[in-house]
Amino acid sequence: QVQVAESGGAAVHVGGSLRLSCSVSMHPYNHLVVGWFRQAPGKEREGVAAIDSDGPIYYRDSVKGRFTISQDSVKNTVYLQMNGLNVEDTAKYYCAAEPAHFLGDQYLDYTLFGYWGQGTQVTVSS
Repeated sequence: QVQVAESGGAAVHVGGSLRLSCSVSMHPYNHLVVGWFRQAPGKEREGVAAIDSDGPIYYRDSVKGRFTISQDSVKNTVYLQMNGLNVEDTAKYYCAAEPAHFLGDQYLDYTLFGYWGQGTQVTVSS
């Protein structure tokens, strides 16, 4: 059973930084895509960033230049470094994994990911 667990959420002020961590364990796959998604109250879940074990990385436009996704294959951990946070980044952030081969926008399509963590809250205040 693949296990996904996030950590690192917190309350910060506008302009602050956070690093979220996603641990993916007990997976038997040679290839894995890990994505970060977020959901604000009353809004649909949206893709933030994704990283493919083969290399490709994708970001939603609104976080490009501010967020960086990276992976530590030894630790089976994916990180999301978030800089320049603004109020619009407030949401519950979820990590998800899927052993699929995606193309383009599929990397940020939450409906295509099958293994999910419980989420970690990020609150940005002015």
